[in-house]
Amino acid sequence: ILITMPVSSQTLKWLKWSVLWLGLGLIFPKILPAENTAFSLRPQDLIIEQQPRATTSARRSHLQEQQERIAPERFDLQRYPVTEANETQWRQTLWATALLEPQSPLVIEAIAQILELAMNPNLSPSQAKTVQMAMQVGTQLYLGNPQKLALIGDRFQNIVKNSPDPEWSVMALSALVQSGLKPALAKTELQQLQNRFQGVDNLAFKVALQDISEQLKPSSLPPLQDLLAWQIAPQSPQLYVFCRPNRGLLCRAVLKDGNGQFRRETSQPQSPLWSVPLLTRSLHGLRWNFVRGQTPQGIYRIEGTMPRPSATYFTAYGQFPLVKVFMPFESGVQNFIATQPGQMIGALNSYYSLLPSSWQQYAPIAQTYWAGRLGRSLIRIHGSGESTSFFVNNQRFPQSDGWNPAIGCLSAQEIYDQTGQLIKGDMPNILKTLAEVNGRKIEGYMIVVEIPATSKQGTNQPISLTEIEAILQK
Repeated sequence: ILITMPVSSQTLKWLKWSVLWLGLGLIFPKILPAENTAFSLRPQDLIIEQQPRATTSARRSHLQEQQERIAPERFDLQRYPVTEANETQWRQTLWATALLEPQSPLVIEAIAQILELAMNPNLSPSQAKTVQMAMQVGTQLYLGNPQKLALIGDRFQNIVKNSPDPEWSVMALSALVQSGLKPALAKTELQQLQNRFQGVDNLAFKVALQDISEQLKPSSLPPLQDLLAWQIAPQSPQLYVFCRPNRGLLCRAVLKDGNGQFRRETSQPQSPLWSVPLLTRSLHGLRWNFVRGQTPQGIYRIEGTMPRPSATYFTAYGQFPLVKVFMPFESGVQNFIATQPGQMIGALNSYYSLLPSSWQQYAPIAQTYWAGRLGRSLIRIHGSGESTSFFVNNQRFPQSDGWNPAIGCLSAQEIYDQTGQLIKGDMPNILKTLAEVNGRKIEGYMIVVEIPATSKQGTNQPISLTEIEAILQK
């Protein structure tokens, strides 16, 4: 789910004007449905209903609507200059571009022209929002084919070197690094960017610089067995979500109950671990510290669910409740730390104290701390009522076929047939199991962590249960 924009420099001008962009295809005038304050799972939450919005005709109509929004005339900047009057037009057009990824030179040229506005220090809040979205969608298209979209890459290079906005500058560099910029050149660009904005007090900029440094020289992963044996709070279940650094691969979730026992498919000790695959890939391919970026690594508090989505929200979230998870500094949580009311605040050491000692110097596990500091929020575990064929860039990720990307959330599989009947969905299993390990109360912690492959052959393979079981045996 989308989250609020970090506050600084250019973004400060339009932050108070922005609205939350929700779900995976629709923009609503209000945020998510009213929260369900009760943590207990209700029987009606798992009722499976036929969905008229999932029928072939409904999906064809929705696709046609998006296709109309990428008609050639909508990319005409002479007809639609980047102004407040055309903000809605560009918001719809750029979102449809993210969904359908048209590759025509007209589209690429229009996005490149919008990116040129990142050089202007005097943009209005409305113009800044359009440029911000062009940065997001431009990153997505560029990462899909850097050679073909060299024009966007050139614009990113120009932004790195000349934009007066530190966040857009470092966002452009992040895209270039992800696209395969040579490490030596990336380090030079990083140093030059640091020098260009020396003395600028901008947390989002500093966090992004640190993330790029981490990508260029990854920290060594601490012992996973320490993390699996650790209990953040007594009698509190913990959902572990193990991912590869390549978020185009499926992550694997396993669950430990409040007594420290891992949930298995049956009561037999040799039974396979209970697990579900989840996708944490950002539609735009953005890193965790950016708006609409991938799910951050680190600790989350699980507290209850959002109610069953209405028809309005079905395509974005599917037909089952969303599991609410909270990061540090995020409001709305009742007890991030079991012994303290409200959200977690304080220094980084306070966050690290929730982890075993061997993990307290490992920078990537603190991503949720920094994401929370930057204002990210409203991350959920949810399904998707949209067809997986609707997102064109799914074709680039065959290993996660059947799962839809998100823009921050953890996406569970939810597949419907041509009549709107559910064929397969993991949310009922997730909801039911989370409730069963905690007396019907959905509450506990979630830890997301990336596990690099031990060999080059495993780099493009998702985490397996065999791999997790081997760690548990230690």
